[in-house]
Amino acid sequence: MPRPIDHDGQVPDFTAITPNALAALVADRANELSGFAVIAVEGADAADPMAFAVAVAELLHTTGRPAEVVALHDFVRPASVRLEFDREDEFTYRTGWFDYAALNREVLEPLRKSGRWLPALWNERADRSARARIRTALPGTILLVAGPMLLGRGLRFDFTVGLRMSEAALRRHTEERARFTIAPILAQQELETPDVLVAWDHPNRPAVRAG
Repeated sequence: MPRPIDHDGQVPDFTAITPNALAALVADRANELSGFAVIAVEGADAADPMAFAVAVAELLHTTGRPAEVVALHDFVRPASVRLEFDREDEFTYRTGWFDYAALNREVLEPLRKSGRWLPALWNERADRSARARIRTALPGTILLVAGPMLLGRGLRFDFTVGLRMSEAALRRHTEERARFTIAPILAQQELETPDVLVAWDHPNRPAVRAG
């Protein structure tokens, strides 16, 4: 299976792990964080980072640690912005599809300052405001943010996980209409190495390199 490559061009060492053990590893690392903390679970849509983030949150709940999950897809820009040039414009997908500034403004920063955060900004399917209410987090809440291209955006995360799929795997598991997203995702992933780097071509048989 092709393995992710570090910034220095080297292929890092990986260890085979079960999906449950991987979720437990991330939950254990999350429990080492004090106060409100934000974890990025980065992965292409084909990697289903939301499902993994939810699994980690459920494990945290069993340890008594409050945990919530935010989907990056709930912080997309309106269709008039996303699709302004072309429905399959790779540059727009990488730079204008998701509202990272809003994610920082409405979720990451207010959570740390006051324990308050907005769970969703925009309803992607209906293309209108999500009309979500601001929530107040329980003390010590771990917030997991899941979605593509989260790293390399200047966002402050306390811990990061990257579910990385090779180009071949992305092409196998990405719907044809969304394959224009593959090149931008691969390019963005080159900018930053996560704390836990996961080879995710086969989600039932992942391999991990934990920093």
